[in-house]
Amino acid sequence: MKILVYGAGVLGCNLAKSLLRAGKDVALLARGKWAEEIEKNGLRIKNVLSRHTSVSRMPVVTTLAPDDLYDVIFVVVRYTQIETVADALRANKTKNIVFVGNNVRAAETAALFPEKNVLFAFASSAGHRESDRVVSVDMHKITIGPLKDAPSGGKLIGQIFDGTKYKVTYEPNMGDYLLCHAAFVIPAVFACYKTDGNLKMLKKDTAYLSRLIDANIEGYRAIRDAGHEILPKADSAFEGDAYRKTCLRFFKLMCATVLGKICVSDHAMNAVGEMGALNADLKAFFDANGAQYPVWQSLEKECARYFAELR
Repeated sequence: MKILVYGAGVLGCNLAKSLLRAGKDVALLARGKWAEEIEKNGLRIKNVLSRHTSVSRMPVVTTLAPDDLYDVIFVVVRYTQIETVADALRANKTKNIVFVGNNVRAAETAALFPEKNVLFAFASSAGHRESDRVVSVDMHKITIGPLKDAPSGGKLIGQIFDGTKYKVTYEPNMGDYLLCHAAFVIPAVFACYKTDGNLKMLKKDTAYLSRLIDANIEGYRAIRDAGHEILPKADSAFEGDAYRKTCLRFFKLMCATVLGKICVSDHAMNAVGEMGALNADLKAFFDANGAQYPVWQSLEKECARYFAELR
């Protein structure tokens, strides 16, 4: 398969590397000095856990021309950048597009491309980019699929990931999946901004971590009451004690370990604009459906200085 990974941040670089290592014909769209670095020295990725640095060499492109044809384009840009790349994607003749990453308006994104086969995905990969390398953790897990009632894309997904190390979870309702993901993540983002990225300050603050769970539950309740599905299905009993206990363990690990820094606070601190846009759009969804979310709002106020810069 001929694949373009459009976007050379942490997620895009890990995806491109994994597909290349599986023998796929992969090109990476990057720009500026980062593109020059990859072309000159290869794509260098340091695994935080193993401390091993891999070097992958692949074609690097800096533009997407209308006649550039691929079997699939993975669009791995921030939520706030989707509309800025839409014209180039619409003009290009490739039919299959997969948007990877946060998105609480997936249906609106898909509507921008009425002549394309649009899928959505979320990959378990995180970290940060330095001048000459990516430093990250990649769990080689990806959840991928269409919007509800859209063509499945199952055959294409199978072809893309055949031979890779990815554990692929097919989700036929990615719109609701991504909505729920944001409702879980944004309260954790509030914790990052409250502590200026030093989550260890909260590792023993059970009362505050419980408020994060309360806010998540407010979000899930708003999503459910608006007629959407709670995904993954394991979270459907979100109002029960077992869910709270699981979440509390997760948030304590998030605050106490290096994985919390790599997987949560690093991204939150480097993507304030994206997190602010996700929060604003999610609140607009809550308001449009008459939801009440006082704990969410109180957590937001405690880190308001970060969002004030976006107004």
